[in-house]
Amino acid sequence: MATATNSSTDTPASHLARVFAQYPIDVVRGDGVWILARDGRKFLDFYGGHAVAGLGYGHPRWLAALERQARQIAFQTNALPIAIRERAAAKLAKFTGLGLDTVFWVNSGAEANENALRMAFKITGRTKAVALEHGWHGRTAAAGAVTWGAIEKWYAFPRRPFDVAFAPRADPAAIDSIVDRDTAAVIVEPVQGVGGAYDLGKPMLEALRRRCDETGALLIFDEVQCGMGRTGSAFAANHYGIAPDMLTSAKALGNGFPVAALLMSRRVARQVQTDDMGTTFGGGPMACAVAEAVIDAIESESLLANVRTVSAYLRAHCRVGPVTGVQGLGFLLGLRTSRPAKEVQAALIDKQILAGTSGDPHVLRLLPAYILTEGHVDRLCEALAQISP
Repeated sequence: MATATNSSTDTPASHLARVFAQYPIDVVRGDGVWILARDGRKFLDFYGGHAVAGLGYGHPRWLAALERQARQIAFQTNALPIAIRERAAAKLAKFTGLGLDTVFWVNSGAEANENALRMAFKITGRTKAVALEHGWHGRTAAAGAVTWGAIEKWYAFPRRPFDVAFAPRADPAAIDSIVDRDTAAVIVEPVQGVGGAYDLGKPMLEALRRRCDETGALLIFDEVQCGMGRTGSAFAANHYGIAPDMLTSAKALGNGFPVAALLMSRRVARQVQTDDMGTTFGGGPMACAVAEAVIDAIESESLLANVRTVSAYLRAHCRVGPVTGVQGLGFLLGLRTSRPAKEVQAALIDKQILAGTSGDPHVLRLLPAYILTEGHVDRLCEALAQISP
């Protein structure tokens, strides 16, 4: 793609790398579940900054934690112990409630997945990873290697760093032949995001857990998009009662401040040694302070119950206009559309509602803040009813 230039000076019109498609909304401010554009339009946000704004915009508890920690100490190396880092790790482990009691703080979901995969290879000494078709795990070398379609579309590295096999996402019976004793790790999103808000379901997750136990492979749940309350439970793992060996979290964990975490079982944690993993900014005091504030808000404001209630309401009322079905879990939902989802998305933008698309051309993805109400859903349904099927 050619770079836009100013014809009189032959300099770029923008100094940003042109790697992101742009929606026609020049955002200047956010407030709760609303985003305000420079031209005065006010949009109801069902996209949540790509699943990041779980508390919405300007949440008072989040703002207070950020300001308080910035005034105390904004940053210091992991070589110096800081109470907020340990306190936030303990709170996250308790919130997760899966026996994943050891936390390694990092900055992004891809970084968390990269470290999870590396630890699996180090611990097992094996050569292969298994992922699922349509899964997305990030754009770094290892995370990209287990992302469906990355090699064909954008990977660009000359080779994968390890062997990878992809299993079908809806066929538990296929797992036994694909996950074998050469497999170091199986990495899956319990509810796929980019893959179309696709809920793997309990039979598939149970088959993966059983086969990993049989072969000694480590099971990694990538809950970067579907975790931190988005399913209406702390994590999808809690919803299904299946504990992985490692779990990754990011996005809504910081509500807009970059923070991510790799949570490890005791089996994994006892094999982690000094210098096995490292990070400069991971575990920064401000990141840990906002993660702690997000968990406090989810728990004290009963937001998990709200996600479950409003999600059920949306499922019951939004099959109107071009929407033929609803899939996914909690507030990671896909509206299946009779016409291309991008056309429906564009029509909603005209009606001042922002939603996302997905890897499935007929799935419109909804990733709203956990404070969404039934009244907001009514507004979406009214807009959808005005769009031709």
